[in-house]
Amino acid sequence: MATASSAYMLIFREATPERYETIPAEERRRSLERWNAWLDALATQGKLQHGHPLESSGRVVSAAGVAPAVDGPFAEAKELVGGYILVTASSLEEATAIAEQCPRLGEGLLVEVRPVAQACSLARSLGMRTMREPIPT
Repeated sequence: MATASSAYMLIFREATPERYETIPAEERRRSLERWNAWLDALATQGKLQHGHPLESSGRVVSAAGVAPAVDGPFAEAKELVGGYILVTASSLEEATAIAEQCPRLGEGLLVEVRPVAQACSLARSLGMRTMREPIPT
């Protein structure tokens, strides 16, 4: 649950990252400058914790015997997760307002805003609030 100062992950999704090859270099440079200025402003405000772009290749892992690890993510996925940033915000509304200022929204980028949980669904099903508290018996 959100507290006075909670972490939110902004997940950046793109349907067609290869389209940058068709955009003039100067326009791409301006877009990157706007992006960096936005992140710099978030850092100056103390809102940006960290973030990274993600490579388009990787692996998908499942339980042994179910399926071997395979290359992924898959090309047929509607949007590729291209990266993320972790921000500090007082509420989901504030985190959403931060995402709405993303300078690349007009370029087709989608931003998913998710609160960072202190416990996974498995731990919460056991009545735990964090991943490391004693497991109730």
